[in-house]
Amino acid sequence: MLHPDNLPAVLAGPLLRRLEPRRLVLWLTGSRPLDLTLKLQWAGHTLHIPLDQGQCQVNPIGRQAFVHLIDVPLDEALPQDEVIHYDLLIDGLGIAYWAAHLLYADAPSPHFVLHSRIHQLVHGSCRKPHHAADDGLLCVDRLLADAHTLDERPALLMMSGDQVYADDVAGPMLRAIHALIARLGLFDEHLEGAVVDDSASLYGHRASYYHRADLLPALDSNQTLRERFFGGVKKPIFTSSTADNHLVTFAEVMAMYLLVWSPTPWTLIETQAPPLSPDESARYAREHVHIERFRDGLPGVARVFAHLSTLMIFDDHDITDDWNLSAQWEETAYGHPFSKRIIGNALLAYLLCQGWGNHPDAFVELLPPIQALTAHVPDNHLDAAAQDALLATLLKFQQWHYVLPSTPALVVLDTRTRRWRSEFTLKQPSGLLDWEALSELQQELLDHPSAIIVSPAPIFGVKLIETVQKVFSWCGYPLLVDAENWMAHRGAAQVILNIFRHSRTPGNYVILSGDVHYSFVYAVLIRHRNAGPRIWQITSSGIKNEFPRRLLEWFDRLNRWLYSPRSPLNWLTRRRTMQVVPHVPEHAEAGERLWNSAGIGQVFFNEQGQPDAIYQHNANGKARTQMVAPTP
Repeated sequence: MLHPDNLPAVLAGPLLRRLEPRRLVLWLTGSRPLDLTLKLQWAGHTLHIPLDQGQCQVNPIGRQAFVHLIDVPLDEALPQDEVIHYDLLIDGLGIAYWAAHLLYADAPSPHFVLHSRIHQLVHGSCRKPHHAADDGLLCVDRLLADAHTLDERPALLMMSGDQVYADDVAGPMLRAIHALIARLGLFDEHLEGAVVDDSASLYGHRASYYHRADLLPALDSNQTLRERFFGGVKKPIFTSSTADNHLVTFAEVMAMYLLVWSPTPWTLIETQAPPLSPDESARYAREHVHIERFRDGLPGVARVFAHLSTLMIFDDHDITDDWNLSAQWEETAYGHPFSKRIIGNALLAYLLCQGWGNHPDAFVELLPPIQALTAHVPDNHLDAAAQDALLATLLKFQQWHYVLPSTPALVVLDTRTRRWRSEFTLKQPSGLLDWEALSELQQELLDHPSAIIVSPAPIFGVKLIETVQKVFSWCGYPLLVDAENWMAHRGAAQVILNIFRHSRTPGNYVILSGDVHYSFVYAVLIRHRNAGPRIWQITSSGIKNEFPRRLLEWFDRLNRWLYSPRSPLNWLTRRRTMQVVPHVPEHAEAGERLWNSAGIGQVFFNEQGQPDAIYQHNANGKARTQMVAPTP
């Protein structure tokens, strides 16, 4: 089933997104607009649903690339706690014909389960393709392959940030991105305020690989935009990411999504290294080893997405490092047309590939202008004025968060676009949610007996690391240490803690987080209060990323010495009315609380919404690590 230009009909997908008994949301990208029929089978029932324009919106992103947003309402509810087989038919041919790699064993088609409650889930963040660690999503692939009962299947996969690294791209990945853009004819665009005039000039420029900072314009202060926007200073402690290959155009970000979610685009391109210096050639060769290994695991990753409802929320690397960290950062980044375009392009790609599938109803008014922008592109260049107008609307949009009407309720926070900005010192880190967003959160939580909160950054983090971040912020350098934590802003910290204390908010909280590149479990006690609430902070990170090992060992050791549950230093912190009790992982040596291994987290819940068991599946093939929560 090939396109006239020998392109497969489906380039990536299907991805199962938000699944409910009366509504199924899926995503895929084809090389042409596809005439699709959804087939559902369960317990003697068969249902064929031809997908019309109301159920499948097609958004072109190039001459031979079309994003299909599939949203199928159902007149009768599908059964829960039962295996439902599904297929997407193209010209009468199903997934077994055009994407056999998506099937397990001898199954004729993929399948899913609509669980009546969240009995278990898998979660993680931070999937950087060229990191040396194995891909933690392959742990989920093995878990699904070995699941013989419904109880062994997770209810969903929660990806809590940095699903792509738009700001930290390997040379071989960027080369593949450019090859795919050319192969599919992804749309070009004009670039205002840049050294290059348009995207084609960017791709072919001698500085396009490992020297993109040189293409960025100078500001009045005679600092390059990299120094102001990309944080050109070295970050020696908390991150080694660079902006040398920062994605710029909408086409680049869309091509990266296709390349990190599907093995098919890789079969369409051949790449060779661009002209590079000897040092850059050596770096390219090192990165190429990791990218090839990443590519080889993609059939398993795509299989996971085809079988498991996957929900997502952005963090900074999905857009750019330190995104909206402070009011000063925002003032600088959004004050220049080129940096504003870079951020907007990544946000538009996030909407099409991630955000829409979480909660389609929130984006009803945004899809028509997107379709208007991409429907007619006569010279393959997007209209610059229409693109800027659309991106300006996106940058003001405030409905990225969502709530899943599940048991327990799943509340997913947008901690990036609704920040509590400092009114006095623009350099100071902003609160992760402003007062209005926190008030809305409290309303969502009222009268629920239990809730799962997804916060990309841990609400209860490692105190020593937060203290280091606070010191750097006091000195006026929050960008040096990514000083983004809930306790960094007095107002946001106080309100979120008050929400936990409210008598009508849940009695059981499980907070799922990532971001920090290590994993840990804390049980949190409210001091001097009986009958709860019970709070568990469960952090799993990263899917394909890790913290510098020796540095984390020292942070872990010092944190245990300085901030043990009985330490008087705790009374100097903003969470002094709470007691944070860390759990020692099963395979930890010398009492480490922080587990440093790429992989995926797994949490089992009892009927009260409390965690029964917590595991970290290690991507390196070692046995899973038990992180059983201590009882508050």
